[in-house]
Amino acid sequence: MGSPEPVTASTALLTDHYELTMLGSALADGTAERPCVFEVFARRLPDGRRYGVVAGTARVLDAIADFRFTDAELAQLEATAVVDDATLAWLADYEFSGDIDGYAEGELYFPGSPILTVTGSFGECVLLETLVLSILNHDSAVASAAARMSGAAHGRPIIEMGGRRTHEYAAVAAARAAYLAGFATTSNLEAGRRYGIPTRGTVAHAFMLLHDSEEAAFRAQVDKMGADTTLLVDTYDITAGIETAVRVAGPELGAIRIDSGDVGPLARRAREQLDSLGAKDTRIVVSGDLDEHAIAALRAEPVDAYGVGTSVVTGSGAPTAGMVYKLVEVDGKPVAKRSAHKESRGGRKSALRRHRGTGTAVEEVVWASGSNAPEPEANDRPLQIPLIRAGRPEPDLPTLDDARQRLRRGLVSLPWEGLKLSHGEPAIPTLFH
Repeated sequence: MGSPEPVTASTALLTDHYELTMLGSALADGTAERPCVFEVFARRLPDGRRYGVVAGTARVLDAIADFRFTDAELAQLEATAVVDDATLAWLADYEFSGDIDGYAEGELYFPGSPILTVTGSFGECVLLETLVLSILNHDSAVASAAARMSGAAHGRPIIEMGGRRTHEYAAVAAARAAYLAGFATTSNLEAGRRYGIPTRGTVAHAFMLLHDSEEAAFRAQVDKMGADTTLLVDTYDITAGIETAVRVAGPELGAIRIDSGDVGPLARRAREQLDSLGAKDTRIVVSGDLDEHAIAALRAEPVDAYGVGTSVVTGSGAPTAGMVYKLVEVDGKPVAKRSAHKESRGGRKSALRRHRGTGTAVEEVVWASGSNAPEPEANDRPLQIPLIRAGRPEPDLPTLDDARQRLRRGLVSLPWEGLKLSHGEPAIPTLFH
């Protein structure tokens, strides 16, 4: 039996069934071509978070550019009677021709931030909801968690190694989002190939157990990889493992990795032992169920790098950013949902971030088009940028490295309490003008 085709973000059948139900009904009553504006925003941040990080925008743009209904997909819809013949014909010619504006990747966001604004006919915009949200909610959740971990690491590098803890395709996107948010490298080779992310990796305990002795395993690795490799020293006894590692590789040993136990005290003892053996430059890498809180607790320990897996690819307890995709304008007129606890604000939005002269952000100002815009101040910074015009991506859009730099600047601009890992209010308030 053959393997199934990979499900990629460009597959049009990622469209949700109810989106096609709306499209078919709108085509039937003539409203599918009404000009509309949809907006992506988060009503609130995940519990305990003080800021969010926008990630996945470039993947959204790539997915929209490839978003077509193939003959096979149309045949599936016809065979299952999901849509009628008129809707099938409309889908056969589908190609997004509208405009999109939004926050650049690496930008911080807060409750109510107009992260993405999609303008076009109702029909062409409504089909994008699941596609857009599936990417932004996943990537922004991972990047938001990764940014907290990078901050807790206080400049020490973090290796993303969560590929075994999530869906095989999500793993690639997660590696990209983590790198955007400050991780130094990934163990995911496809992420390295696709996005140019530096890759790193060492061995697992299986390699140690394969050999008749720990020394034999170390020697095989050093003979192949050189003394600058990272040796896993906690398969049996860490103290004996470190002694053997230095004996095999010499004091030029690149690093040791500790993957289990109470890594803080173990790292302290390991540092003392390495120094006593003359391996003063050998680095200590720790891994094993680390999250931002565990990393923060290790800040005073002699740890040189961290390996993080499960917690980063699952958003460290917040696996979705909670973003929604809502219709806010029809025929140039604001529309808004009034349901209790799910209210939306009508009208196309613009946003800016206001700063003190020192560069510290003080508030995010959001206003609807057609209303009175706020009086400009010297240190205001507009937040939305053009992303797509008439269905085509804008030239010279920010790169992944641009996003890393943008996030770094954004985090520096937050008030100090906004970087705390404890529960609290959003780092800066959103003011609706």
